[in-house]
Amino acid sequence: MELVLCLQCFGSSMTKKQVSLVQLNLKGAGSGPLWPTSAFFDNSLKTILGSKITNQRLLTRNLKLAAEYDKEKQPSKDKWKGLAFDTSDDQQDITRGKGMVDSLFQAPMGTGTHYAVMSSYDYTSKGLRQYKLDNNMDGFYIASSFMDKLVVHITKNFLQLPNIKVPLILGIWGGKGQGKSFQCELVFAKMGINPIVMSAGELESGNAGEPAKLIRQRYREAADIIKKRGKMCCLFINDLDAGAGRFGGTTQYTVNNQMVNATLMNIADNPTSVQLPGMYNKEENPRVPIIVTGNDFSTLYAPLIRDGRMEKFYWAPTREDRIGVCTGIFGSDNVPREDIVKLVNTFHGQSIDFFGALRARAYDDKVRKWISGVGVENVGKTLVNSKEGPPILEQPKMTLEKLLEYGNMLVLEQENVKRVRLSDKYLKEAALGDANEDAMKNGSFYG
Repeated sequence: MELVLCLQCFGSSMTKKQVSLVQLNLKGAGSGPLWPTSAFFDNSLKTILGSKITNQRLLTRNLKLAAEYDKEKQPSKDKWKGLAFDTSDDQQDITRGKGMVDSLFQAPMGTGTHYAVMSSYDYTSKGLRQYKLDNNMDGFYIASSFMDKLVVHITKNFLQLPNIKVPLILGIWGGKGQGKSFQCELVFAKMGINPIVMSAGELESGNAGEPAKLIRQRYREAADIIKKRGKMCCLFINDLDAGAGRFGGTTQYTVNNQMVNATLMNIADNPTSVQLPGMYNKEENPRVPIIVTGNDFSTLYAPLIRDGRMEKFYWAPTREDRIGVCTGIFGSDNVPREDIVKLVNTFHGQSIDFFGALRARAYDDKVRKWISGVGVENVGKTLVNSKEGPPILEQPKMTLEKLLEYGNMLVLEQENVKRVRLSDKYLKEAALGDANEDAMKNGSFYG
């Protein structure tokens, strides 16, 4: 025998509610309550069951109950449902989750697993370089050949080209002070790229294998920016030959040099499968172009610079390039283009950074005048931690005569470095001896 009870909430209609049929087996109910101990039935339902069921013969029958179920009135008791939508990092969850469970099961904050190793500021990589240069507005000059090579290489690495093996690494090399790194920064700013930056000083360590591990980490950081943020990124290594090259017999070749070369070779061969140390799961990562600069790539390991792995670009700025760069250097000083052309023609054998140093020399007179005004003993108090802040010097007027004068002074200092080799005298003589011989010959020793 089956009995169907229709339970209706007071003040509501049965036809407007969602009805759920629940079959209760009340056989052997004498050993327990007449209703199941489920959170589905609230206290009002238990009261109705207790008052309505009086026939003991129902204890051996099957009972079907039709009860109302309104989703809108159901309480939200899942306090962990937010975890399905939580995109935060585990390190921050350690701090946020303190106090969520009984203190018996939690270590004190700052000890054990509840020590937050990283803060929110650590999530921005220390190698991430952000540029806010608008070279269209600020007047910085980018050489057309340089920009063409760099933009084409980066673009090719993000394209899906059929049956073509694109070299992952672009090696830009050339003379010292020719603006390789700065030109790269201008192109990155033009393309809206914030590269992950490394330098030659990070390619050696007291621990074997640490630089190779760092290269993989920085590469994966750039890959995460592409994958998770949807922005273009690349790995930019400055002066690769200074950290991984060999300069004759005077350079010690270490295990780290070998592993840096081997790691770059491996990444160039498998750019979408770069694994971090200790992680050996097969997980594909986005392809990240690598840009490296240097002065002489013949010092690098030969298999690394082969054409399939590295595309090489020799950067030697032409006369037009040098004039364009100098126009940007002296752009805020209102120096006429004719004077800039004459300046470049006069110092035609100098590197581009020579003209930047030349502009910095032009402020020497202004700085001397300010120092004489405040006094040498008050320079530190005025410049560091003062209420007024550091002084703002007015821009000096740069004339061609002044620039030529300072340029000749810089050239003279260069010649002195090449001509006067005091290290030879230190090795030959116990004391300084004739170390002042050069000044005596020039007539400048006696004033």
